[in-house]
Amino acid sequence: MDARAPSPPARTISRETIGLALGTLGVVIFGGTLPATRVALGTFTPWFITHGRAAMASIAAALLLMALRKRFPRKDAPALFLAGLLLVFGFPIFSSIAMQTVPASHGGVVLGVLPLTTSIFAALIGGERPSPFFWMCGVAGAALVVAFAVRDNGMSLTVGDLFLLFSALSASLGYVVSGKLARHMPGWEVICWSLILTAPISIPAALLGWRPEFADAAPAETLAFLYLSFGSMFLGFFAWNVGLGMGGIARVSQVQLLQSFVTLAISAFLLGEHVTAETVLFALGVIAIVALGRRARVSR
Repeated sequence: MDARAPSPPARTISRETIGLALGTLGVVIFGGTLPATRVALGTFTPWFITHGRAAMASIAAALLLMALRKRFPRKDAPALFLAGLLLVFGFPIFSSIAMQTVPASHGGVVLGVLPLTTSIFAALIGGERPSPFFWMCGVAGAALVVAFAVRDNGMSLTVGDLFLLFSALSASLGYVVSGKLARHMPGWEVICWSLILTAPISIPAALLGWRPEFADAAPAETLAFLYLSFGSMFLGFFAWNVGLGMGGIARVSQVQLLQSFVTLAISAFLLGEHVTAETVLFALGVIAIVALGRRARVSR
C-alpha cells in the first residue's frame, strides 16, 4: 500500500489571466507611442508618420502571411478593413496632430480615458455587459482624466486635448472590432490583414507625403519612426489583440491605464519632460480606480 499523500492538483493559469498578461505586454509597447511620435515630429510630418508607419508595417505583415501561407479570411474583410481605418489611420493621425501642441506626458494621462470608451463600445457592439459598479469605476476614472487635462492646461481644454479625444475614440472602437475578430481567428492575423487591406491607401499616401529632407533625419528621429512602424503598429497589436480575445474586451482594456505610467516614464527619460508630482498623483488615482473596476463583474 502506498502511504504517500496524493500530490495536490497542478494549478492552471486561467484564460482570462493569460489575456490580461498579454494585454499588459501590448500596453507596455503602446506606452512608447506618444514619446516616439514627439521625437519623430522633429523631422517627419504627421501625415507621413501616419501613412509611412502603416506602409512599413503592411510590408512586414504581407511577408509574414506569405511565409506562413495564410488564406485570406474573405468573410471578415469588412470588419478587418474597419479595424484598419480606425487603428492604422484614425489613432495615429489624431495623436500625431495632438503631439504637436501638448507634451507626451500630458497625452499619456489624458488617454487614460481609453478603458472607459473601450468598455462603452464593448457594451454597444461587443456583446459584453459590465456591472453597474464597473461603470461607476470607469466614469470616476474618466472624470479624473478630464480634471487633470483641464487643470494641466490652466483650467481650459486645448485643441490638442480635442485631438487626443478623437484618437481615444478611434482606438477604442478599433480595439473592440479587433477583439471580436480575435475570438475566432489569431489576434496577430487581425492586425496583419487589417494592414494589408488598408495598404492600397497607406502606401500611395506615404509616397505622396515623402519629402527629400526626410532622408536627412537624425538617428533618434529615424529610430522613433521605426519604433512606431514595427512596435506600435505591428508587434504591440500581436499581444493586445490576443489578450482582448482571451480575457474579454471590457476587462483587459482596463490594464491600458498602466500605459499612462509607461508614457510618463519614457517622456521623462527620453524627452526630458518635467513630470510633476501632481501628474503622478492623478495617474495613481486613475490606476487605483481601475484596480477596483477589475473586481467588478463583466458578463460575456
